[in-house]
This record gives sequence, C-alpha cells and structure tokens, in this order.
Amino acid sequence: MLIPQLMLLRKRQRAESDSLSKPMPQQSPRPVRRGRRWWRRQITNAFFLTMGVLCAGFGLESFLLPGGFLDGGVTGVSLLLRQVFGLPLPVLIIALNVPFMIMASRQLGRGVAIRTLLSVLGLAAVLALVPFPIVTEDKLLISVFGGFFLGAGIGLAMRGGGVLDGTEIMAIYLSKTSSLTVGDIILAFNIVIFSVAAYVLSVETALYSILAYLSAAKTVDFVIDGVEEYTGVTIVSGRSDAIRRMITEKLGRGATVYSGKRGYGSHGHQPSPIDIVFTVVTRLELSQLKSEVEQIDRQAFMVMHSVKDTKGGMIKKRPLH
Repeated sequence: MLIPQLMLLRKRQRAESDSLSKPMPQQSPRPVRRGRRWWRRQITNAFFLTMGVLCAGFGLESFLLPGGFLDGGVTGVSLLLRQVFGLPLPVLIIALNVPFMIMASRQLGRGVAIRTLLSVLGLAAVLALVPFPIVTEDKLLISVFGGFFLGAGIGLAMRGGGVLDGTEIMAIYLSKTSSLTVGDIILAFNIVIFSVAAYVLSVETALYSILAYLSAAKTVDFVIDGVEEYTGVTIVSGRSDAIRRMITEKLGRGATVYSGKRGYGSHGHQPSPIDIVFTVVTRLELSQLKSEVEQIDRQAFMVMHSVKDTKGGMIKKRPLH
C-alpha cells in the first residue's frame, strides 16, 4: 500500500532538487529567500507528521500492544520481536527502520529521508514517554480500531512527506533489481510475517493481526485520497454534445470529446462516426453524473475506472505534502 503516494513524493523531491541544483549567476549571488508558501508548507508538514505520530502511537499502545496483535511491514516485525524476545518496542522501531531511511535518501530524496527519520524518532518517543490508556479488551474491536488508528497515523505522516514504515521503500528498492513488482514484494513480506506469527504465537493471533493490517491499509487509502477519490468516466452516446454541456455547465467539470466509430453491438456492425465524452469526477459526484446522463440518453454506454491522481484541468486536488 501507499506506493502511488511514495512515487508522488519521489517526483516532487526530484523537482525540488533540480530547481535547487541550477547554478546561480556568478556576478550577483543572492541569498535564497523562503517565501510564505514554503513556510506554510513546512508548518503543514510538521502538523501532519505530529498528528500522524500521535495517532499511530495511540493505535499501538491503546489497542495492538495490549491485545498482543501485529501489523504488516516493519512495524509488524517490531511487534513480533517484542513479543518473542521482550525487547523494547521504541528501540526496535528505530533500529529496523535505519536501513530503510538510507534507502529513502537514495530513492525518494534527502528531504523525505529527513522527515522519515523525524517521524520514526517521534513515534519511538511517543511510545516511550506518552502513557495512552487501554480502551477495550474485545479482540475484534482491538484489531479493527487498532488498525484504523495506526493506518490513520501512517496516512497523516505520508501527507506530511514522511514514512512511518519502511516496507514500501524496501519494495521500491528491490523491484529495480528483480522481476517482481512492488506489490508482489510487499505481499510476500507480509505473508512471511503473518505465517511466522501463526507458528510462533497462535493462528488466532495471526488472523486478528491480518484483520488489523487490512483495516490499517484501507484507512491509509482513505486518509491519502479522502472522499474525493477520482473516477474516470467514458461516455459513448448519440447525444454527446448535450452530455458534454451538462458536465461542463451543470456539474462544473471539464470534459474531453474525441472522435470515434461505433463497433459491433446488439444490432450488428455500425461503422457510423460518433463523439466520445471523457471526464473525471469525484466519487461523490459519480452518482449525480450517472443520473444526469440517464435523463439525457438511457442507451448511453458508460465505462468507469479509478484514477489515482490528477493534475491541471478543472479538478481541484489537494496537494500531497
């Protein structure tokens, strides 16, 4: 999980480093000034990182640690080693994430590596110093809400430009030297963790840990994408001009119209030209779009697919800090 967000962080860091690496004029060197936007971004990043660390610490101390459950990734390995060998969790989190911080400096840039270091150190400090209360002893609630708060913490840290778990960084690094994809590496890594947990601890603990991991993964996606998850919609209709006007004038969204030809269908081959409308809307607007299209043309053919990110156009996208 989190791979598209990590790639966005990598692209942004490269752009920042390229802009900073441009040679300054020799004849009139000037000190670099930090504008208000830069300071606002740094304050926002610090806020997200702080809230992410506190939220993740709450999920661990109030739910997962008392319940003896695990999570995926480096955090899951740290929790497993703590239960087996009794080692302090803050030390394990720092020690196991050090190699991934080095990878982050090479793969995602120095800025992301520094924010990742601050996030990991902050989480270790919270676990060592902040006494969070135990909320419940119900195993199902522990796994679901423990994963929820831990995932929310990871997602907030991602929005602040840092990483609380180095598994994704490792997966990006290894995928360049093997035929496996990033998702394959993460999946294999977590399968090993939960298999060892089932053998060393118990099958029940491993199953509850998998539930906590799934809850955390879904929460991370929600925190990063929010309710404004984008959907690309392709509409094939004989009344494409009316549909295009509805999208731009009534919904206030952009639309792209490109020429096409009808193919084979229920009425045989129809090689007549037709305009095809493509637009990108949020998940909340999708229902309204389908309703409006149905009022214009009940026979319209619509294809919908998820869109990870957008740039430009008439879509308002929150920046990933």
